[in-house]
Amino acid sequence: MLSKKLLFFFLIFIIFIQINNGKQINIKAKEGYTNPKEALFYKKMENKEVKCFLCPRECVIKEGDWGYCRARKNIKGNLYSMGYGAPCSVHVDPIEKKPFLHFYPGTKAFSIASAGCNLRCKYCQNWEISQTKPTETINLNLDPEYIPQIVINKEVKSIAYTYSEPTNFYEYMLDTAILAKKHGIKNVVHSSGYINPEPLKKLTNYIDAFCIDLKGFTELYYRNICGADLQPVLNSLKVIKNNGVWLELVNLIIPTKNDDIKQIKKMCVWIKNNLGKSTPISFSKYYPTHKLTNIPPTPLKTLEKAVKIAKEVGLEYVYIGNVPGHKYEDTYCPECGVKLIDRYGYHIIYNKIKNGRCPNCSEKIEGVWNEK
Repeated sequence: MLSKKLLFFFLIFIIFIQINNGKQINIKAKEGYTNPKEALFYKKMENKEVKCFLCPRECVIKEGDWGYCRARKNIKGNLYSMGYGAPCSVHVDPIEKKPFLHFYPGTKAFSIASAGCNLRCKYCQNWEISQTKPTETINLNLDPEYIPQIVINKEVKSIAYTYSEPTNFYEYMLDTAILAKKHGIKNVVHSSGYINPEPLKKLTNYIDAFCIDLKGFTELYYRNICGADLQPVLNSLKVIKNNGVWLELVNLIIPTKNDDIKQIKKMCVWIKNNLGKSTPISFSKYYPTHKLTNIPPTPLKTLEKAVKIAKEVGLEYVYIGNVPGHKYEDTYCPECGVKLIDRYGYHIIYNKIKNGRCPNCSEKIEGVWNEK
């Protein structure tokens, strides 16, 4: 625990010294530090109860209690977002780590998160922060107004709202994204998509790209493994697509849980019919973690079969994730088959895409590419 704290304080020092012109700001790290801000999308009820409308759970929360997400609390009859301006994770990552494969490849993202999540995925790799409260993590005092300047100084392309579930720190994400957009900084979100349509629509005005974990394709899987429902996620995918925001998908395949080939095919057909054949999807390899340590890693042949099915259905950009060096972590032209982006893990070896097109056959390659 001590080593983690030392690393966290070192990170804060690095951030502090890179503030523009040595401007003094109140950056501190403290266990349990919170910066409550009144939440959006809720209503007051009798007996100082509140009802939250941010996600499909629509929690009714008694005074002094927390919502299911562990990030929103009823304080004296008002609902507060407890992780506002208090991230527990701050890091600069390759955009490919989110993972985004068709959004400014090779660039960096300033990644932030605060504790909490409105799902209970049994395999969560970030469960130490997603399955706890902001009052139980070591948090940075970092208000939205300071983040754009940090990003500019570090010459980073985008801000990524990630690691835990960004929906749980919605107000922090929204306010930061609004300021970032004014500075020409891109905003990207990696999320489960478990959010109500109204707050999602508002968010799409400021977010440049979403990567959504489509965790499976049956209600039974979502309820038993993730503690949620599938349909609201499908609704969110449609909202994002209909609002013209770039969208990519990730499907983590867990042996015996969501690896049924018929369901994978059904999911791919739904994606093609509702989101379009050019929507990138990554089938990712599972490694034992959290509460599913008794399940072995995903066999490579299962991932390759999923890719084969997706391509047969007609999806154009299909990938395998968490298998560095595999040919299906690269991007190919859907028309002529030429390899356009060569990757190894999160690293770009080369990128041949020019002005959004294949240099061999001039086919348009869907995505958001570097301006050259």
